[in-house]
Amino acid sequence: MTNDLLSLLTGEVLEEEVEMTLAELCRACQVSAEKMFELVDEGVVEPMGRDPEIWLFHGANVRRVRCALRLQNDLGVNIAGAALALELLEELEVMRERLKRIDD
Repeated sequence: MTNDLLSLLTGEVLEEEVEMTLAELCRACQVSAEKMFELVDEGVVEPMGRDPEIWLFHGANVRRVRCALRLQNDLGVNIAGAALALELLEELEVMRERLKRIDD
């Protein structure tokens, strides 16, 4: 990973086109691979590829992982609850965008 890409990882916004390995995502989110496996199992993030050795993740997953971790740490939500909350927050965002287009 280039230094430019690494500097992007310190911010909250990443391009969907950016692809990261499991190790890169773990470093960007400051979590262990074991924790990332839990997040994958609960559907917080979805890797591309079948085997963890070749998994790739979209850059937008950094935001999802960080949000799930905040929900866990700050509110005591379990991983399954965090996955559900993220799904609902994303649906809400989609609905707001639709309403905005209708109003414009």
